[in-house]
Amino acid sequence: MKKTGKIVPLLLNMLFRKPNTMKYPYEKATVQKNFRGKLKYDAEKCIGCGICSRVCPAGAIEIEKIGDKKFKAIVYLDRCIYCGQCAESCPKKALENTEEFELASLSKDELKVEI
Repeated sequence: MKKTGKIVPLLLNMLFRKPNTMKYPYEKATVQKNFRGKLKYDAEKCIGCGICSRVCPAGAIEIEKIGDKKFKAIVYLDRCIYCGQCAESCPKKALENTEEFELASLSKDELKVEI
């Protein structure tokens, strides 16, 4: 009985506080500066060195040659751990992390992105 005496004032206090949760997805979520979301690839800057695929701890990036000095990136979003090592190690800054984080999918095939 003595324990309920301590909890009642706490409960009454909580009734008049603003909730700590947000109404996502009805309200847009904000991300912090330097958030590491979905990768963005700039094919014009890519030199095809493959450093990004070698340093990726999850093996989520493949670089393919599609023409003379032209390359495309295949990113497996289901494997990616969004660590940012690929973007940091790219000498030409062809990869960068975006603020996009809503990547849920019902199909694994949709998580293979050819950029």
